This record gives sequence, structure tokens and C-alpha cells, in this order.
Amino acid sequence: MNELERNLALEALERIATHEKECGERWGEAVVELKELRKATDAHAARWERLAWLVVTTCVAACIAIYSK
Repeated sequence: MNELERNLALEALERIATHEKECGERWGEAVVELKELRKATDAHAARWERLAWLVVTTCVAACIAIYSK
């Protein structure tokens, strides 16, 4: 292995290390965003679940009122 090949290999290793560092940082940011998205989705689902129970309860009460007459 001559000097040029050695320098090219070292430069490639440095580029790989830099790339891995950048990808790790981006992955960390993505994980944080996904956790926040999960929290928002859970809150949204809870609101819709409450609304669904309200609608179901109202329909059941209406059916009972109609058939009890």
C-alpha cells in the first residue's frame, strides 16, 4: 500500500465517521419527534373516544326512551 492509497483510506474512514455522527444526530431528533407525535396522537384518540361514548350513550338512551312509550 503506497502513501496515496493510505491517505485515501484514511480520508474515507474520516468521511464515514462524520456521516455516522450526522446520522446519529438526525436519528436522535427523529426519535424525539416521534415521541411527541405519539403523545399528540394519544391525546387526540382520547378526545375521540370520549365523543364516541357520548354518541353511543345518547343513542342508547334515545332508543330506550322511544321503546318505553
